[in-house]
Amino acid sequence: MSCISDMGKLLRKSEKQLSIASTEDKNLALKKVIESIENNRKNILESNEADIAIAKENNMKPSLIDRLKLDDEKIDSIIESIHTVIKLQDPIWKSDKVWTLENGLTISKMNVPLGVIGIVYESRPNVTVDAFTLALKSGNCIMLRGSSTAINSNKALVKAIKEGLANSPISEDVVQFIEDPNRDHVLEMLRANEYIDLIIPRGGKDLISFVVKNATVPTIETGVGNCHIFIDESGDLNKALDIVINAKTQRPGVCNACETLLVHKNIAENFLPLLYDKIKDIVEIRGCSKTRSIISMKEAVESDWQEEYLDYILAIKVVEDLNEAIDHIGKYGSKHSESIITENLSNSRMFLRKVDAAAVYVNSSTRFTDGGEFGFGAEMGISTQKIHARGPIGLEQLVSNKYLIIGNGQIRR
Repeated sequence: MSCISDMGKLLRKSEKQLSIASTEDKNLALKKVIESIENNRKNILESNEADIAIAKENNMKPSLIDRLKLDDEKIDSIIESIHTVIKLQDPIWKSDKVWTLENGLTISKMNVPLGVIGIVYESRPNVTVDAFTLALKSGNCIMLRGSSTAINSNKALVKAIKEGLANSPISEDVVQFIEDPNRDHVLEMLRANEYIDLIIPRGGKDLISFVVKNATVPTIETGVGNCHIFIDESGDLNKALDIVINAKTQRPGVCNACETLLVHKNIAENFLPLLYDKIKDIVEIRGCSKTRSIISMKEAVESDWQEEYLDYILAIKVVEDLNEAIDHIGKYGSKHSESIITENLSNSRMFLRKVDAAAVYVNSSTRFTDGGEFGFGAEMGISTQKIHARGPIGLEQLVSNKYLIIGNGQIRR
């Protein structure tokens, strides 16, 4: 019998208990997990150091090592995320709609857990805790499959989670972690319809594509982040500088970082030298011919407009107007996060309405597309599809519906 079916049986058995667990019991379990993470902090950091050492030996890009790295500040952030989820309203067994038919039947639309969630993810060990935390609070069991690059960190975190659950009213079997790096387990997981109700992939383009193409279990497609910022001709150039620098350089290895900058032709000669002076020593710039006529840089090719660099690289294109910017985003964007810098109300409204993305901004960095920043405490990922969930996947996106119908002898004629 495979490890997937063994874990699946444990999850299905635990699902029954967790689906009816009280908010108090779930919150107590999360508090116990916080205590356990604190108690295991040293082991978690040492395990992460082992992963970082291997990553450096394998010449992993610094921006990706940043995603992998844990330190005291990041563990504090993980713990704070759990505290936030504890404070959030329990979404389970809540109703936003109750109505009575002419025949006297009363119908209530109730939120219920999805059941068992499987998540396949890369590098970032904080996802291990975020995914577990959201799953538990929403009454769902979870199967975790992280990447080999974070195997030591993830094992240490799962150990801490299970130790915390062992001291709580919730069974430690509600979370299962696939330690074996054999990729065959991923394929088996994607087709484990008997045991898993939903698969969420979180990572790069290749991982997401593999999951979507091979899964028979229903899937929420989280997004590759080819995010754009458009500087309108009415844009405040000081705001624009701060926003672009933040969106590109704060953490370039994340999906909500800016990858392509679009600049209106009427302000390009003023804005581009200002930006170049600020980022030339940090960011490699690849530009269209109009951009290169203003500042010196590498020529952008067609693939640059499609790329999620996850690195200190920025593609720049000078556009004729708002319509060309929107068309460019529509052609090359990944429907993740897009932003316009403008002081023109009409242009901002047009951008908000016409740009098809999970998150659309006016005068703000794209870096805010994040479950924690949105007040969800954490996220399973950023969904770029349109079915069921879109944007950061938090508690409210991890539920299904059940209709309760109360009658008094009614029959249909």
